[in-house]
Amino acid sequence: MAIRVKAEGSSDIGVFALLTNKYCLVGLGSSENFYSVFEAELGDTMPVVHCSINGTKIVGRMAVGNRHGLLLPISTTDAEMQHIRNALPDDVKIQRVEERLSALGNVIACNDHVALVHPDLDRETEEIIQDVLKVEVFRQTVADQSLVGTYCIFSNMGGLVHPTTPIADQDELSSLLQVPIVAGTVNRGSPVIGGGMVVNDWAAFTGMETTSTELSVIESVFQLQDAAPMEIAEEMRDPLLESLMS
Repeated sequence: MAIRVKAEGSSDIGVFALLTNKYCLVGLGSSENFYSVFEAELGDTMPVVHCSINGTKIVGRMAVGNRHGLLLPISTTDAEMQHIRNALPDDVKIQRVEERLSALGNVIACNDHVALVHPDLDRETEEIIQDVLKVEVFRQTVADQSLVGTYCIFSNMGGLVHPTTPIADQDELSSLLQVPIVAGTVNRGSPVIGGGMVVNDWAAFTGMETTSTELSVIESVFQLQDAAPMEIAEEMRDPLLESLMS
């Protein structure tokens, strides 16, 4: 499913939220309506955490994570980190990163297996990404843009990249990530894909301005039409297998 939502008059959903297969962070101070959309759709399957990072609500740009871990900028306060730690599953590793490019969500894009990072990211940060997020790391640009987290987004099912990304680059990214990749836009033609939406393996949230054509591309490339959370899919599959075998 792909759902349109508005954050305090803004369609930049990926600025105020971070979504993985294990948890969702929503910026503290974002309107209650914004938070409640995530809570209604995801609350049965994962924690939806109201939080701030360094006193700001732009959690989707400041942090980056997947089902294995969460990376926060060094400016995250102890209280903020503890609040997030208490809300997330115990098997999700959380670490603060001392990185000059401190808006981690702009310079890192990842799923549960692979991360694309800004070419100038510190070596030490690269090692932390490998360790905490348990991913292979590739230094990469998208359509000649170094801010990979801003101009692309991908799950374990598919990916969407900046609309001017050449076909050859799309093919290269697809083979790196091992998922289908298409070039496209969100929010009525915006190339700021990472800032304009969030996605995991069964749900996507985009800005209210996203057109029906853009939504259909998103649902198609991320294979969201009949997607269900992993736990629910397994619950449905087990009785089906039993009935087939009996």
